[in-house]
Amino acid sequence: MRAFPFVVLMIAMSPLTKSLIGTSIGPVAASLVLALAGSFYFARLVEQNLREVPRGIVEATESMGATPFTIIKVLLTEARSGLVLSVTILCISLLSFSAAAGMIGGGGLGDLAIRYGYYRYQTEVMIFIVIMLSIMVIGIQAIGNLLAAKLDKR
Repeated sequence: MRAFPFVVLMIAMSPLTKSLIGTSIGPVAASLVLALAGSFYFARLVEQNLREVPRGIVEATESMGATPFTIIKVLLTEARSGLVLSVTILCISLLSFSAAAGMIGGGGLGDLAIRYGYYRYQTEVMIFIVIMLSIMVIGIQAIGNLLAAKLDKR
């Protein structure tokens, strides 16, 4: 699923969204596609972070007789800084995906950019939306970096 570009995924999932929620366009249909795309993307990011935890930590936890639940807690604790950065990447990606969801009437800034900035040739609207999206991305990244730095124990 991660191999699909988001715009292609929206189009490919239109029959599924139509059968599940009764429409293939609009904010609800876009939300379903966003949730699916985000879940696969997040699963890959979590997997990558958990693989970066040194094997020695897991072995030490196992040698002390830890239960599988305790091992999972240790893994999550060791990977928490990376997980915060992964959530940051996910949020920025979902913001980007939601802007693309404006193509199918998903609402939000993407819909506004397409309707007014692109179709009506209102360049100032397009510039404003690009600036707003840039500010949002910078803000999300700054908050994520700050949280990750506080959680990083290195």
